[in-house]
Amino acid sequence: MRLLHTSDWHLGQSLHGQDRDYEHACFLRWLLGQLDKRRPDALLIAGDVFDTVNPTVKAQERLYDFIVQAHERLPALTIVMIAGNHDSGSRIELPGPLMRRLRTHALGRVMWLDDGVLDSERLLIGLPGANGEVQAWCLALPFLRPAEVTGAHLGDDYLQGIGQVHGALIAAAEAKRTPDQALIAISHAHMAGGSVSMDSERSLIIGSAEALPASLFGQSISYVALGHLHKPQKVNGETRIRYCGSPIPLSFSEIDYPHQILEVELQGAELLSVEPLLVPRAVGLLRLGPAPLATLLARIAELPEVDLLADALTQPWLEVRVVLDEPQPDLRQQLETALQGKAVRLVRIGAEYAGRQGQDEEDGLALLDLDQLTPQELFSRVWLDNYGTAVDAPTLEDFEQLLQEVHNEEAQP
Repeated sequence: MRLLHTSDWHLGQSLHGQDRDYEHACFLRWLLGQLDKRRPDALLIAGDVFDTVNPTVKAQERLYDFIVQAHERLPALTIVMIAGNHDSGSRIELPGPLMRRLRTHALGRVMWLDDGVLDSERLLIGLPGANGEVQAWCLALPFLRPAEVTGAHLGDDYLQGIGQVHGALIAAAEAKRTPDQALIAISHAHMAGGSVSMDSERSLIIGSAEALPASLFGQSISYVALGHLHKPQKVNGETRIRYCGSPIPLSFSEIDYPHQILEVELQGAELLSVEPLLVPRAVGLLRLGPAPLATLLARIAELPEVDLLADALTQPWLEVRVVLDEPQPDLRQQLETALQGKAVRLVRIGAEYAGRQGQDEEDGLALLDLDQLTPQELFSRVWLDNYGTAVDAPTLEDFEQLLQEVHNEEAQP
């Protein structure tokens, strides 16, 4: 059996206010080509399909056009898609009856039966092989919000509730499988030890809860297709537990990531190989600096001129990071004047002062832009400004819980 594992598309995302639709269109066109070439039995999309719980019409069109085209090209292809923390689980599931006609299964929430037993059946999806017979069972684990895994039957412990979901679903899958069938998990979660891109990954840690342990996925699981972290990586060095990463760089901190999808080969329940397929970058990201203004102006002068025959949508996004000795009120004007006629698109200017560089790096204050701060960081800075002391841990936990409740409300239909 052959699977393709992808995640974190973030359809509808903007980069400092600039639309990324062209880049997403290029990626989805490339992915359709890989489906034609690789002929997988299943495509796994491990969450954060959209960038927000209320995606634009264009973003939704991108997704559903892709699903239709994928089915037209490979009628036997099974697609399994789960909601991530950026998605609305209800929205992901809404067109479910229609998508099932296209062999696409969209899971956004876990549900419990009246007796407090997990409704496992809806989360277990048979994956047919080339012969049409089920060769693997997919355990679909969308991002688990506190309201879904705590309550009267489950208690108030978030991590304990997550453990109950995993345990119940794995037990149900093991009871259903035959010895020659693989168990494949698809999950959107922050696993312990994962490398995080702070600029573009919303925190999943709630209160004092820790990232999830890899032990949630026992050895009976042949492969775990993870979403959430944008950098491709193994969990605890295990080949079978993988983040494939995002297909395009979602922030300037991801410039050097090897954006990819993963091709997974299994023979029965045995994992044979996991191979990366590198995604071509349709639009480059270019960062100049940090450096003094004079140095940056000289480097800008060396940038290529606009090619009038080239598509402007392919011009790189540019971030300029300036080190200043004193305030420069006309900084933006100087940079924009220098960039006139250059084949780049300026999306961000960051400034830091030479006397604070070392301290800024230690304190995490360099290039202070609101869109680069997590809500927790912003709350902590405002607290310090207002009260003159660092925020205490209980208050920060209360804020994080409130923030999660807001996210949950946003995710409701």
